[in-house]
This record gives sequence, C-alpha cells and structure tokens, in this order.
Amino acid sequence: MHAVSELHPDDTRPAAETAHCDVLVAGSGAAGLMAALTAAHAGLSVIVAEKAARIGGTSARSGGWLWIPGNPQSRRAGHGGTSEEWHAYLRDVLGTLYHAPGVSDRLERYLDQAPAMLDFLEQETGVCFEPGSQSPDFHGESPWAAAGWRSVVASPFDGRQLGPFRHQIADPIPEMTLLGLDLSPGRDLNAFLAATRSLPALVYSLRRLLQFGLDIVLHGRSTQYRNGHALVAALAAECRKRGVRFMCSSPLRTLVRDGSRIAGGMVQGASGAIAITARHAVILATGGFPHDPQRQGALFAHVRAGTAHCSAAAPTCTGDGLTLGETMGGIVDTSLAEPAAWAPVSRVPGRDGHMRPFPHLLERAKPGVIAVAHDGRRFVNEALPYHDVMRALFAVTGPGAPCEAWLVCDHPFIARYGLGAVKPFPFPRGGWLRNGYLKRGRTLDALACACGIDATGLVETVKRYNDDAARGCDTLFHRGSTPYQRALGDAMHRPNPCVAPIGRAPFYAVRIVPGSLGTFAGLKTGPSAEILDTDGRPVPGLYAVGNDMAGIMRGAYPSGGITLGPAMTFGWLAARRIAALADHTDTPSTTKETRHETL
Repeated sequence: MHAVSELHPDDTRPAAETAHCDVLVAGSGAAGLMAALTAAHAGLSVIVAEKAARIGGTSARSGGWLWIPGNPQSRRAGHGGTSEEWHAYLRDVLGTLYHAPGVSDRLERYLDQAPAMLDFLEQETGVCFEPGSQSPDFHGESPWAAAGWRSVVASPFDGRQLGPFRHQIADPIPEMTLLGLDLSPGRDLNAFLAATRSLPALVYSLRRLLQFGLDIVLHGRSTQYRNGHALVAALAAECRKRGVRFMCSSPLRTLVRDGSRIAGGMVQGASGAIAITARHAVILATGGFPHDPQRQGALFAHVRAGTAHCSAAAPTCTGDGLTLGETMGGIVDTSLAEPAAWAPVSRVPGRDGHMRPFPHLLERAKPGVIAVAHDGRRFVNEALPYHDVMRALFAVTGPGAPCEAWLVCDHPFIARYGLGAVKPFPFPRGGWLRNGYLKRGRTLDALACACGIDATGLVETVKRYNDDAARGCDTLFHRGSTPYQRALGDAMHRPNPCVAPIGRAPFYAVRIVPGSLGTFAGLKTGPSAEILDTDGRPVPGLYAVGNDMAGIMRGAYPSGGITLGPAMTFGWLAARRIAALADHTDTPSTTKETRHETL
C-alpha cells in the first residue's frame, strides 16, 4: 500500500507526470464505476483516480442493493407495479419533503431512468442483478409499501474472472464476513443461522464452506463475491474490458479551469503530482463526507454535543469531492431532513489497537434482543430500519449525556444469532469478553453494572418485555408488525419472528454508538448530475454523483438501496450527457480510437 502525501491547492511544484483523457472520474465506488463504464462504452477514454489503495469505496462494503421500482428483473417475473404506487409510497415516507421545490421532479426522473440504467447493464455488459422478491420496503405502515420486488441486488460474482486484478478490489468489513467468506443477508445468512435446525440449510452451508476451503487452498482467499463486493467487482471488470485506466492511491487534489470550463485536475500519485487533462468532463464520486470532522461538527448534532461519530463508510471518504466542488462555485445542500444515512454502530477493537465500525443492520430484529438507553429502558422498536433506530436514540439522549445505547440478550440468543461482531456457536466468545467489546453478567443486575446502566430500569424492562414475549407480542413498540421487520426476524420462530423472551443466563450486551453508512448532504446538481453554482447554472464540465451529490430522498430513508440506486442511475445519466455533448464538440478528424490512444 502506497502512502498518500498531501498536495495543497497552492502547491506550485511541477507535475511529475501528465496524462490525458476525455473523462476524469474521482472515486471508484459504484457511482464512479458506473459513470466510467458508461463513458467508456460510448467510446470516451476514461481515467478513474481513487484515493484508496484499492477499488470500491463504501460500495464494496455495502449490501449491493438498489431500490428501483419497475426494474426489468421484477417485471419479467410479473411484479412491476405502477409509477402512481411508487410516488404514493414516497409521498407517505417523505411527507412535506416530497413537496419541496424540485424534489418530485428529481424523483420522477430517477424512477423513469433507473430501470433503463439496469436495461443498459443487462443488454450491453456482463453486470447482472437478481430481483429482491422478499425485500420489503422499510415503512410497511404505509398502504403503498411493497413486500418485495422493488429492489435488485448484485448477482454473485466469481472473483477468478478478474485474474490478479481481483487483489485491487476492496474487501468488505471483515467482521461482516465469515472468516473472509461473503454472506448475503438473504439465503446465505438464513441458511448459516439455521444450519443446526434444518437439513437443507446445513447442506447448503457445507457446500459454501467447501468451496471456500478450496478457494483458500488454491487462491489464498475467497473468490465467491456477494453483495456490494460483487457489484464493484463486476463493474470494475467491465470497465477494464473497455480500457478504463485505474490510478489507485491517487486522490484528486485540485481542479483546473480552461476559461469557464473544468478541464482536468491535479492528482497526487505515489511518485508525485500528476496533471490530468480531461477533454470533456470531471466527475466527482469521492463518497461524501462521513469521515470529515469539520463537516461532522457543522452538520451532526451529536458531534457538536460531544459524542464522536463512527461511520462504517470507507475511511477515505473525507469530503474531498464536496470541497473541490465548492472551490469551483458549487453549493453543498445542507437543507435535507437528515445529513446522513444513520446506523447504530459498535466499535470493534482491532489487533492493531484501532477501533473498527460494525453496523448493526440485521440482528436487532431477531427474537430475543432489546436495545436500552442509560436508564435501562427500551426507547425504540429494535426491528425498525437502522436509520430510524438512530433517530430514536438521538431523540432520547439528554443534553450533556453520551449518545449511546446497549443491545441486550441472553445465552440462547447469542449462541444462535451472535451479537454484533460476535459470531454464533460454535465460534468462541472469550476474546470478545477479554477485549471489552462484549459484556456479560450472571444476572441482569450484574450485566447492568458491567455496562454502567440503571439496573432497576433494566430488570423492569426485561420483565415487561418477557411478559409480552410469552404471548408473542410487543405492546410497547409493536415489534414484528410489518413485512420488513418480519423479514429480518427468524421465520422459524413462532408466533412472532421478532419476539422471544430474554431469560436464560448468562446475559450479554454490546454498546452501540452513533454511526452512518454514508452521507446525504451533498452538492446541488441538475437533471444529469451537473454541479450547479449559486445562480443555479451548471458549472461547465463538472459533475457530482453518489454521495457527493445531494440525496434525492432529502434525508428520508424509504427502503434499502436508496443510496446505490440513485448513485448508479445518475452516474449513468452524467456519462450519457457528457458523451452526447462530446459528439457535438468533436471535430471530424477526432475519432474514438485515437482518444483511447492518449492513455
């Protein structure tokens, strides 16, 4: 891994190298890769400058889901729905946000163009998706919510297709894999969790493990890519087929104007500054600002109140794109309802002494775990979407108090499902207890003491919860009341897949703190992701996609995949717009083949 040195905007040292292309893309997450692939498919030469040492950004850590109602995969299965239904659901979830100026128009453009983007990938490339037949919308209380079919997920990808280049693809968060084996949240995870209770699940799990073992022997690592890992690998593979040049450990530090138009930028490579001329456009896709302390302090209330933020996004996402866009006249939209995609996160001690984030996305809905605040009381329906769980924690955190909570369970729960980074039986728990990540108590009082929470409140809370759980209900928060909640529960547990008593000692807990999967506040853009200036006019030659672009959902979170879906769609739209403008500006003597030769 190459160290990346800082290149300040006023640095006057000459570039150590020069490069030329039609389109320069800063960032290699799904948005940047989609833009690069589309531009290259149109015959434009493309350079992707990536700040990290490997390709993929936060997308490689993600679930790989895209919320795209009317997607072709679902339509072929006879589950399309109508635009009126999709908009009705968005109106329910977004509320007054839906009626803000320009919002419905952007949503209409997204819903209209996203299926076409998938058609392009399916017909023109080898990037494949599977329909989310059992992936419900987050807010099942809306009569317009769907129980499935509005999402797609990246198909599994065989890493061997990449050859040695597979080592350039970023890995998922290690704690969210099984010793390095990617597990998808649906069939994979359910099969492994049910392996001791179901023969088909056991057979399926053993087959995956056998292939994993062969991969380790033959390749030194798994080649069975799932989730966002598979999405990034598939997009990168297609980019390479079309001559896209990747420059890793090479952050874009400055942009260059030619008159009013953005004409390239300065990249800090491993051996020095590289001046890159971009003949037609620069696309910012650097992943937003989840690790930018300055913007965190300005936009995250819990940070201003003294609680540090712990994002599960790629560590290199430090707001570079937003800052570059601002220097060229762009405006960061901070008027969204929420500036980030919130998620409860626990801090996992690493062997190197650093804490790593673990986003709690799935186990909160399993039967037999509750979330409590410092008073030992429940404050939320634990099976709600991660974004809403954090909003509830923000609401109950008093002034001056640390913004944190605890996930509490008993021995049968942790043995069956695990808890956070702690894997279920037969994986040992001793190391997690020794490093302090996992707390344990022979009684609830002892557990409360170990966690520093109110013992009386915890005991009373568990008693009330258990009284309900004995009847399969949750009278306090109605856990398990929507298709989304039940889908994340345990289908083999009756009568409520999300509710079971907490009664068998020892008891366990993991602390959760404010975290995020990415950010929503970003640069204001036009219909094809053109960055807009203070007068609402496009900055010529400059685009922002992914989390560098202000979120079209305005800080609401209707369903899983509302980040990657728009990211890839507007990456596609931006590249198509650039290619269309390039066709008008190219001279007859300039051919697509000669443009590729400039690399």
